[in-house]
Amino acid sequence: MVIGAAVAALGSVLFIAWSRYFPVQRRRRRCLACSPATEQVKYLDRQILVLGLDGAGKSSIIHAISTNTTRSSSAPTHGFNSAQIIHQGLRIELLEVGGSQNLRTYWSQYLKNANVIVFVVDSTDNKRLHLARQELHRLLHEAPDLPLMVLANKQDQNTALCLPEIHSELSLHRITGEREVTLLGTSAVSDGAGHSTRLQTVKTLLEERLHRPKGPAQNGANHPQATQCHTSLQNDG
Repeated sequence: MVIGAAVAALGSVLFIAWSRYFPVQRRRRRCLACSPATEQVKYLDRQILVLGLDGAGKSSIIHAISTNTTRSSSAPTHGFNSAQIIHQGLRIELLEVGGSQNLRTYWSQYLKNANVIVFVVDSTDNKRLHLARQELHRLLHEAPDLPLMVLANKQDQNTALCLPEIHSELSLHRITGEREVTLLGTSAVSDGAGHSTRLQTVKTLLEERLHRPKGPAQNGANHPQATQCHTSLQNDG
């Protein structure tokens, strides 16, 4: 009987302790459930539309800009390719639409969400520069207000046309004053540490442009690199 009384007393103590402790835990859980979630960072969404003929090097450029690294080769894009950059409150999407003939007909459908057009040309493919010019100007006709950055890619190659020649071949003088235009020479060649100095410059310029409010058209063809040929450009990458 003494043992039974002791067990009963111990049970009462445990019950009281349980009834006092667990409601607090339940209330604590309810408070945690009802408390506002941790405040999330709010980003401004921006999109860079990366276009150009097939083989121009669009995928390699996106890879280098988004990862700060280069790669030796890249498979052709048969549809779409995208990457994302987070930079000082901006969530930047790099969207590539393939440059084969059947996909070029869809380019204009992606203009409405774009904040900047990056048009990539193969500086060594002089036989198709006239086609690149036609596609570029057709595209610009449908997007009269979008800033344009033209990347004359593969400037590390000996057969690459220099930037004044690319400027002429693409008839960029025809759009002078209509919009902000920048012409830059690029290549995805590593600087020895797995990076591309030229493409990091492109990334910086794009980030700066997306932070700026939309302003009057500027002629970016006066950028310092726009007056140099590939023989001098080879020394900076």
